Amino acid sequence: MSQPKSADPAPEKKAAEEEEPVRSPREIRLVMIGLVVTMLLAMLDNLIVGTAMPTIVRDLGGAEHLSWVVTAYILATAASTPIWGKLGDLYGRKGTFLTSIVIFLAGSALSGLSQNMNELIGFRALQGLGAGGLMVGVMSIMGALVPPRDRGKYQGMFAAVMALATVGGPLIGGFLTDHLSWRWTFYINLPLGVVALAVVVVTLKLPKVHNKARIDYVGALLLTTGITALTLITTWGGQDYAWGSKQILGLAALAAATLIAFCYVEQRVQEPMLPLDLFKNLNFTLVSLIGFIVGFVMFGATVFLPLYQQTVQGASATSSGLLLMPMMFGMLVISLVVGQAVTKTGKYRIYPIIGTIVMTGGMLLLSTMGTETSSFTSACWMVVLGAGMGFLMQITMLVAQNSVELKDMGVASSTATLFRTIGGSFGVALFGALFNSRVTETMKERLGDAAASGGKADPNQVSLETLKAMPAPVQDAYHHAVSNGIHTVFLWGAAVAVIAVAASVFMREVPLRGAGAPSKDGDGGKAAEPNAEAVAI
Repeated sequence: MSQPKSADPAPEKKAAEEEEPVRSPREIRLVMIGLVVTMLLAMLDNLIVGTAMPTIVRDLGGAEHLSWVVTAYILATAASTPIWGKLGDLYGRKGTFLTSIVIFLAGSALSGLSQNMNELIGFRALQGLGAGGLMVGVMSIMGALVPPRDRGKYQGMFAAVMALATVGGPLIGGFLTDHLSWRWTFYINLPLGVVALAVVVVTLKLPKVHNKARIDYVGALLLTTGITALTLITTWGGQDYAWGSKQILGLAALAAATLIAFCYVEQRVQEPMLPLDLFKNLNFTLVSLIGFIVGFVMFGATVFLPLYQQTVQGASATSSGLLLMPMMFGMLVISLVVGQAVTKTGKYRIYPIIGTIVMTGGMLLLSTMGTETSSFTSACWMVVLGAGMGFLMQITMLVAQNSVELKDMGVASSTATLFRTIGGSFGVALFGALFNSRVTETMKERLGDAAASGGKADPNQVSLETLKAMPAPVQDAYHHAVSNGIHTVFLWGAAVAVIAVAASVFMREVPLRGAGAPSKDGDGGKAAEPNAEAVAI
């Protein structure tokens, strides 16, 4: 069982302990350079590597294992995310963050040196292990450096990085593959990583934590197994194995058993990997749910919107990153505006409500797209969806961090990141199943049973060039099939987004730390209560 807390110290001493360090804007801006570069590393990798996959297969062979180049990275990232967050809380965020960068860079270098597909898969897993600590490290360090009230001034930078990575990743990957080598899609991480390392080492000053608590190894193993099983379900389900197959059902049973066991263990250890008491906080629970749905919607949209634009509207796949530019523009602008507003007023509750409503509206608008929808119209609907997510992307992390004590900042950041990641995995899996089912059904209706087997709308199988070579009736049927599939995907997405609307309505307005008014609500406005000796470094 958890150890009881000692009696509160004298009010004067406690106030001094809870006061967060005050840093100058110049100091924060210098650290932000390293954090922004690190986030760019984390977000660019899969987008850059994706465009090089065909060339990698031609060079290394092993096409039957190609999916594992991506799967190994995703699995390692998702499974390690909560562990990195807890290690940062226990042993110091700076050292843990630097370690994750070094592991990521080692995995990048070794991936570029791979001589066969098996080596590449193994090194991608190592790279993913480091990547799990990059995003968590950035967010938890941000939470430790900047009070929540002032964090909005900086969150626009991270929204800009997301937009840059989404648009520029495929373009950079294609350029490096065509003009240098696919190996440079991994080597490009090295100079960026060295810059991030140097900036963080020189500029970041955080307390060095001396904590004698033991790592919750059993909890870490159970949580890792459960997350891995869930990720494999969403990766394999409906693709490699049928949803009702023994493999998928077995993974579902394993995920349920390990996560139930994890909850049991976490209530009985002194320093749990993920303190379940955090979920007694209403705001923390609600923003975790909203983050899951944001990931669900965002990743689903980023997968199926380019497919619709390329297949139905005839857009070029070469500039696939540019296809999402309207959505990223809406997200970036609104995120900047909301960040400044939160810093100025200290109020945030209204933004998740507006954001979830606008996000739901954007999904409904996108569900109306058909074979005659113009590129301009679809771009306008994408701006609406992006605006909705712009209200939510940084606010969910802000509320999660403001709902916990400073000592749990890493766990809060990793939990918010994990929920968004798992939500994205489930979104892609569910949307993919709905999409393929509707496409097959439409192809059968228009061309008969013989065409149904060709209705699987995998963008890797039906390219724009392949589609143009098909007879006109088949092209027309496929255009309608994809449009119907998009309608189904976004209509279901809107239905799921309504849950986020309901969750946001129940969120409470807890004063942000740094707002000049201490919280009197048990929902988390208070600052940290240090439980370990700290020495400034």
